[in-house]
Amino acid sequence: QVQLAESGGGLVRAGASLRLSCAVFGRTFSDHTIGWCRQVPGKEREVLAALTWITNVPAHANSVRGRFAISRDVAKNTVTLQMHSLKSEDTAIYSCAARHGQVLSSSSDQYSYWGQGTQVTVSS
Repeated sequence: QVQLAESGGGLVRAGASLRLSCAVFGRTFSDHTIGWCRQVPGKEREVLAALTWITNVPAHANSVRGRFAISRDVAKNTVTLQMHSLKSEDTAIYSCAARHGQVLSSSSDQYSYWGQGTQVTVSS
């Protein structure tokens, strides 16, 4: 079992930066890959970035590459999504998720454990 808890969402202006944090808990969480996803009402959930905990290999979706960056802090058991140059279309509920294994996946269906999500609103 893996538990995840997001923090750091909020309301920002276009062009601003924001950092989301995902605290990861559970005896076997290091066996997992952690991903950051977002969902806009009426649209499919999108996997933005993922990182393998043990090997620390990151991957980013084309839609956010160069603006968003995923990283981990082993001492704090957290995975961070640093977001820059935010746009109004980045407005969504952002969630972190975990899937077993050191396997990067761009499909949200591959993730078994989810946090509650945090709202990010970007005003234009």
